[in-house]
Amino acid sequence: MELSPTTVGALLIVAIVVALVAVVLAGLALIGQRRVRASYRVFSQGSRDDVLTVLERHINEVAALRDEVEGLRKHSYGLREMVAGTISRVHTVRYDAFDDMGGRLSFSSALLDEHGDGMVITAINGRTDTRVYAKAVRAGESRHNLSDEEGRAIRQALLNQTRDGEEQLTVRPPRVVRDAS
Repeated sequence: MELSPTTVGALLIVAIVVALVAVVLAGLALIGQRRVRASYRVFSQGSRDDVLTVLERHINEVAALRDEVEGLRKHSYGLREMVAGTISRVHTVRYDAFDDMGGRLSFSSALLDEHGDGMVITAINGRTDTRVYAKAVRAGESRHNLSDEEGRAIRQALLNQTRDGEEQLTVRPPRVVRDAS
């Protein structure tokens, strides 16, 4: 069977077009392969291991990081509890305890933790002597009689200034111990 020159020419043109399409597709495949190899180099961190080995290593690393984060979370709970019991709210009120004494040498200082627990120390300065008193404070209250200055020192130690200048009393709820297990 002989083909006419027109048919041969048409087949030749079709073959050339198909070859060009194949070359373009091969070029696109090579570009895609380069992208995949570049992504794999980043993913494998330069290792020549196969995908499953690299994936298994990453899974193990993520599991180890999760364990470490959980350990740090438990440790941070312990630190929060420890810090909650430290003196973090302090205020001193200075005043003249006696009319004949000036200079505001007497003072009452509240030393409280974030729960309002601690003490208030008062020093009353007289002409010949100074007397010092310490009174326990629980949740911003004391079972001892407090002077006006001692009460003011406690209130001011518990007050926070907001951005707009409004004062807010911040006695925190009782401690909650979290189970470390």
